[in-house]
Amino acid sequence: MSILRSLAFYVAFYGGSVVWVLGAVIASHVAPKRMRWFCDMWSWWHSVCVEALLGIEIRITGNRPTTQAFYAIKHESFFEAISMPWLFDYPAAFAKAELSDIPGWGNVSDSYGNIPVARDQGATALRQMLKAIRPAVAAGRPIVIFPEGTRVPHGTRPPLQSGFAALYKLTGLPVVPVAVNSGPLYHKRWKTRGTITVHFGDPIAPGLPRAEIEALVHDGINLLNSPPQPTN
Repeated sequence: MSILRSLAFYVAFYGGSVVWVLGAVIASHVAPKRMRWFCDMWSWWHSVCVEALLGIEIRITGNRPTTQAFYAIKHESFFEAISMPWLFDYPAAFAKAELSDIPGWGNVSDSYGNIPVARDQGATALRQMLKAIRPAVAAGRPIVIFPEGTRVPHGTRPPLQSGFAALYKLTGLPVVPVAVNSGPLYHKRWKTRGTITVHFGDPIAPGLPRAEIEALVHDGINLLNSPPQPTN
């Protein structure tokens, strides 16, 4: 059954993606103010397909702040990357720079306000990120980052990327660690029924020393590191 559910998901989600992504590409050129709607709908359609076709319940726990915050999220699969516009109100997210090179989609990503990360450029990339984040902070948008830098297997706890502390200091925003346990159910070809939990931790005040903020965020995003229980 997991194979049939996954096949139905791929047909429905990627078929719908053609509509939403094409609409976003066209809107980014002719009606930029409408582009956000297409991106939001694409993310919403993904959540509908996950729950209705894969049989995966999306459970959101904890409390999201009602004011601007800097969200640090565990990254185990494409689930949380696609879910960002659905989970947040017009987020400015850090994304690998290669996405900006994809024809059509790259223009949408840039117009939406995602912040490119050139992971192979070290200090130069950090300076560019620090510069790019300022307009999003000034606009009051939620800032979203995968502080471990990339997608990691469930149960692992790689160290945070060195640039996270600098971004935390620059934004002056409270940090909300977000734990996600999507890997065991979603990050495979034939996806499994069960429950994916997205847990919003308590906000962490700005201004803490680097070692303290990194330790608190690292523990917060790894809160769900035991696997979710799949169902048949």
